[in-house]
Amino acid sequence: MRLRILLRLALSACAAVAVSAEQPDIINAKVETRSAAASLERVFRAVVQGAPDAAWIAYGVPIVPGDHNLCCYDSYADPPTNVRNCGSCRLEGDGSYNVNFSHSRRVELEGPQRLGVFFRVAQKRLLKIRMFSEDCQVDAGGLPLYWLTDVRPADSVALLSSFIGAKDREEELEKHLSRSALAALALTNDPSADRALDSFVARTQPESLRADVTFWLGEARGRPGFVLLRRVVREDPSEHVRKQAVFGLSVSKQPEAVQALINLAHDDRAAEVRGQALFWLAHKAGEKAARAITETIEEDPETEVKKRAVFALTQLPPDEGVPLLIRVARTNRNTEVRRQAIFWLGQSKDARALAFIEEILTH
Repeated sequence: MRLRILLRLALSACAAVAVSAEQPDIINAKVETRSAAASLERVFRAVVQGAPDAAWIAYGVPIVPGDHNLCCYDSYADPPTNVRNCGSCRLEGDGSYNVNFSHSRRVELEGPQRLGVFFRVAQKRLLKIRMFSEDCQVDAGGLPLYWLTDVRPADSVALLSSFIGAKDREEELEKHLSRSALAALALTNDPSADRALDSFVARTQPESLRADVTFWLGEARGRPGFVLLRRVVREDPSEHVRKQAVFGLSVSKQPEAVQALINLAHDDRAAEVRGQALFWLAHKAGEKAARAITETIEEDPETEVKKRAVFALTQLPPDEGVPLLIRVARTNRNTEVRRQAIFWLGQSKDARALAFIEEILTH
């Protein structure tokens, strides 16, 4: 009872970060508020041009449903309670890069409702994009911070889109800004984000961008993202992008995602994609996954895919994976596949594997 009361008090204290207000808990900042009701793009550009040498621009948008907690590593207590200690996330100086994307470390009835998007500008240039969920206290390091109010989610999506795949900056800065803007866009709870992501996986987009988008389609975009991932993995001309789309399917929460992976493991035209699907099926585990992996070991025409499937069995829980490996080692007709199964059994340190290997050596 005492622990439960302490948990409630701690969570209440941490949740007091402007639950009902648009602006999060920002400390150590010279905050100036401006309305972006007329045009976010115009107000943002005006602040960039008129801000002093170094400043932050920020605003809030709805975040996609789920436990998408974006905060700093040091904002958490150790297990077993996993209660946040409400430490500040520093925008400047040491530790300013330590951001954690977490699904499980908080004890809370539901995830955060809003996302804060922060832009670091200096000498009239954008240098960094960061984001925090509403439950994080943000320390601006004493710099000016322009908080933009009345921001429409679709306007934020349009602004962030302008930084994704842009070509007018140094290559490394461009990549960093593009990936950060993509993450913030993907976590925005608005249909305009789905439309933007659809445009970013068009064949005319760079391969690296299309590959990056596939993760966020599975991680954050629910059913629309799942539908788009199925199209990408079916139609994209790049095997690299399709392999990344398989990973996106593996992190999707949609019930059909496992079956989609199973179908890919059986039927995809590329051995690399079939192997990737098998690998992530193993992490999904469960009866469906184990059956698909063992069927591939028996039926796939290519030995390399069979060997990948054998490795995938090693990723299943031991009570599922070890017996299946033993069965493959006993019965599979392919010598290379049997040898691979025996090798992984030897790595398992499982008593059943030891007994099987001993049986082979003594009979």
